[in-house]
Amino acid sequence: MHPLHTDAEDGWSLVVPLKPLALAKSRLAAAAGARLRPRLALAFAEDTVGAVLNCARVRDVVVVTDDPTASSVLAALGARVVPDSPAAGLNAALAHGVRAVRSGRPYARVAALNADLPALRPEELARVLDVARKFPRAFLADAAEIGTTFLSAAPGVELEPAFGGPSRLRHLSSGAVEITLAGVDSVRRDVDTGEDLAAAGALGLGPRTAARWLPAAG
Repeated sequence: MHPLHTDAEDGWSLVVPLKPLALAKSRLAAAAGARLRPRLALAFAEDTVGAVLNCARVRDVVVVTDDPTASSVLAALGARVVPDSPAAGLNAALAHGVRAVRSGRPYARVAALNADLPALRPEELARVLDVARKFPRAFLADAAEIGTTFLSAAPGVELEPAFGGPSRLRHLSSGAVEITLAGVDSVRRDVDTGEDLAAAGALGLGPRTAARWLPAAG
């Protein structure tokens, strides 16, 4: 069988970028405090990666990070961790992660996913991935409908990530198809602020985030 078919039918490979924890989630400091903020950033990533690995459509997860603590913890969950050797920002890290996947599986079906989805539900991610299969490139806007939490590329298609700020419009203008599913709020609910964290809490936080945040929130 041609490798295009074997790779494509072997499930999705998801690439999750993560800043060094000392730098991550700076806007959350006002709600969480300086000491808890990096621990929450790690908890978000743990709950995100854990949910992704529990999704039936997912073959594997590549985390791109230079943080030694996060690398150890996320590898223990079952992720493959690669260093952010480009060190040139989020989109370069994502492209690097895709190259790491496709160096071994050239026709892998790939998707980028934010690391700050602490309410992520595997079954909701599966629904997003099922729709994404229909298009060469597809994306899901964040809850504010300004940014992006998910971007996919079919076998043989470049990801062309344009994350950061108002990335929804950039991904639309690049030709990616916007996924407009209802009932996938957990895949759209990224967390940058205390208000975002409260909204994720209303959906139901993952266990690592809940264990760190709920006692602190009182």
